[in-house]
Parts: sequence; structure tokens; C-alpha cells
Amino acid sequence: MMFDWNAYRKQLGQRIGEIAKLSPETVAAYRGLNQAGNKTDLLGARTRELIALAVAVTRQCDGCIAVHSEAALKQGATREEIAEALGVAIAVNAGAALVYSSRVMDAVSDAVSE
Repeated sequence: MMFDWNAYRKQLGQRIGEIAKLSPETVAAYRGLNQAGNKTDLLGARTRELIALAVAVTRQCDGCIAVHSEAALKQGATREEIAEALGVAIAVNAGAALVYSSRVMDAVSDAVSE
């Protein structure tokens, strides 16, 4: 195991609890945002968790990975579905790097033309 995700998830929950005591409005607003997608339930909880995992990877958020990995499994996601969602994240990240590489080349062209 590379990382003790269960211990991290518990520790994260404790620290977020501390933040909630110090800044309850901030954490309440975050929870409101998090619950907003549940209102219509058009995608379903499992799909939302798979999307959350793909976003967590692209944002490199260990806390998100810890929380949404557990949640995806609880919503019935399989390892294969999780791997497919991660494949989308990998493809988008590579695509984003390619697109932003074109921006670098554009900036280089502008710098050369000065």
C-alpha cells in the first residue's frame, strides 16, 4: 500500500471538523454546493462519484480521492468502472497539456516577434 487512505480520511474529517467550528458558514456553504447536485439525481450517485474521482485526479486532491473512492464503492462502482473513469481523466489531462503546449508556442512566437 502506497498510502493509508483510511487513516487519512479519518484525519481529514477531524481537521475539517475543526475548520467547521472556526468557520461554520464556509463549511456549510461547501456542503450546500456538494449537495446541490443531488437534488435532481439525473446522473445518479454512482456516476457522480465516478466523475468526482476523475476530477480529483485532474486536480491532484488526495482528500477528494480518499473521500470519493470510498463513496464510489458504496454507490456500487466496480474497480473496472473506476479504472475507466480514471482513463478519461488521464486522456483529458494529456489533451489539456497538448492544448496548453500550443499556448506556450504562441507565447514564444509573440516573444520572438518583438
